Amino acid sequence: MYAGPSPVPGQPPVQPMYPAQPGPPFQAPPFGQQPNRGGNPVGAVFLGLLVSFVVSLLYSGLLVVIVEHLTSATSTTLYLAYALLSGAIVGALIGKVGHRSNGARICAAVIAALGAFFGGANFLPMYIAKERGFFGIRDMLEYDPFFPAKAWWTDGTHGGVDWTSPLALVLAAAAAWGIAYLVGNKRRQA
Repeated sequence: MYAGPSPVPGQPPVQPMYPAQPGPPFQAPPFGQQPNRGGNPVGAVFLGLLVSFVVSLLYSGLLVVIVEHLTSATSTTLYLAYALLSGAIVGALIGKVGHRSNGARICAAVIAALGAFFGGANFLPMYIAKERGFFGIRDMLEYDPFFPAKAWWTDGTHGGVDWTSPLALVLAAAAAWGIAYLVGNKRRQA
């Protein structure tokens, strides 16, 4: 619709008028900007660290109490079950808080593996402290400060590598990543 020349001399002509058009139903975010995924990946990682620390401390304490009654097969089974449970707990919490963040999932796997390592390795200093007190810990630190990590890796009965220890790390990491993935994706869809 065109109104023609301006009725007032010296004014520009009247522009045509068009009805308002609706915008597109979806506008993509500007280049380089990711859509908001929700969640808090940094908070998820810190929560995972805290929970992993507490769970590994509980496991080490449980071992100190029941170590005299464990056989080698029971000890191995208990350690692998602990690694899976620890990974599942860390993965569920990180998936719930971090949602679909890939960085949070990767951190869940690393945190769960570290939790499995420290849960098994910290048993030895706690047991030495229970049996010999402060002087036992002091002697261990003077003799070999990395003794708990070496004992975690070494098979005490055969003298070689204890392959259940690295297997526990892999199980914990896989459980944490998988459950964080499932919980994060399920939470986003809901």
